[in-house]
Amino acid sequence: MEDQLGTSDNDASTAKRFRRICVFCGSSSGRKDVFTNEALSLGRELVKREIDLVYGGGSIGLMGQVAQTVDSGGGNVVGVIPKALLGKEITGSTVGELIVVGDMHQRKAEMARQADAFIALPGGYGTLEELVEVITWNQLGIHLKPVGLLNVDGFYDTLLTFFDKQLEEEFFDNSARNIVMSANTSSELLDKLEAYTPAFVAGPELCWETDRRVPFGYNAGPKAGRSK
Repeated sequence: MEDQLGTSDNDASTAKRFRRICVFCGSSSGRKDVFTNEALSLGRELVKREIDLVYGGGSIGLMGQVAQTVDSGGGNVVGVIPKALLGKEITGSTVGELIVVGDMHQRKAEMARQADAFIALPGGYGTLEELVEVITWNQLGIHLKPVGLLNVDGFYDTLLTFFDKQLEEEFFDNSARNIVMSANTSSELLDKLEAYTPAFVAGPELCWETDRRVPFGYNAGPKAGRSK
């Protein structure tokens, strides 16, 4: 069986090496040099493992640093950016192949479709929103791809604590909490992502596609509690 984002159940559970990883991160470099250092380290680690990059298409901040490192190391880079952000997130030359889409939803869907796994570096609201959406898609069974936080200098400590609080208060179970992995270094996180085994839990028939003629991505069918 193939999931909604292009990976078969068998591939998702047995693959030891990814072809391409989607990295979410800031269009700013942040306050600390350690954020830049780890972004560069992640880029080098992807090149070392012969893993290509999908990212948000920007040429500035941590986005640009990861992309330029992978590109200069001989890896393939695919950037996906909404037309409205071209002037905000790209200055100077673009890195690798650039796919321009109509809106933010199309951006996330295209990045997810292209990638075999997801990593979040430090970033702002956009990074957090992208991260939580792909976690939710995994929980709902739209994809079975692993999700990792690169917890640079404890940046994601409070978010991980919040996830633990959600588990403690029984807003989700252990299988949902285990969707998200974290590590302090790129090499450790990639090792964890490669060892990830998804929880095969049947979910509703949802789809991320924007061209379906049903609202919110649900497949067409009778509504609960309503007659046909």
